[in-house]
Amino acid sequence: MNEFMQFFNQVAPDTVSTSVKLLLLLTVFSIAPGILIMMTCFTRIIIVLSFVRTSLGTQQMPPNQVLIGLALFLTFFIMAPTFKQINDEALQPLFSEKINLEQAYERASVPLKEFMSEHTRQKDLALFLKYSGAKTPKTVQDIPLTTLVPAFAISEIKTAFQMGFMIFIPFLVIDMVVASVLMSMGMMMLPPVMISLPFKILLFVLVDGWYLVVKSLLESF
Repeated sequence: MNEFMQFFNQVAPDTVSTSVKLLLLLTVFSIAPGILIMMTCFTRIIIVLSFVRTSLGTQQMPPNQVLIGLALFLTFFIMAPTFKQINDEALQPLFSEKINLEQAYERASVPLKEFMSEHTRQKDLALFLKYSGAKTPKTVQDIPLTTLVPAFAISEIKTAFQMGFMIFIPFLVIDMVVASVLMSMGMMMLPPVMISLPFKILLFVLVDGWYLVVKSLLESF
């Protein structure tokens, strides 16, 4: 990465702006999915929304496209302050040729590191620091992205599963009640899911489930 930055710092000044813009555009398109999934709140949101659909037992309703779209726009909403800071402190000065590419990279990593470290468990971070043999960082900015990103990812997955477990509980109770009623009536051949599904949907609608789920996601950040 350092050699890559030094190369672009040596490019003629009149070609830096165009070269950098083209480079950034191609880079963003190539690694955007990885950045979106591993370095933002997208992972937690999409896992929780998937848990909601699974607990309801509605199969493909809402469709994957709807869940991914909702998770995407919630991600942009939550990450808006971080993205704005990156744009103001790194991208705009870079495009104005006030800083070079290496400086822009360092400035852009600061807001991302602050966001990820805030939602990363110390235990997960210590695991990767110990495995890599790195020294204990004094500040957040001393943590390498190669260490912080996987620690942040597994922390997000754990948090999402904890939220998903809490979502499952009320629907599990409905399934158990319906199954007990059917067995007491001797209707053991009738799948309990067919009877419990309308009740679960009714409960979810009455308590305004989507509002509560999204509110919980927003407040978790």
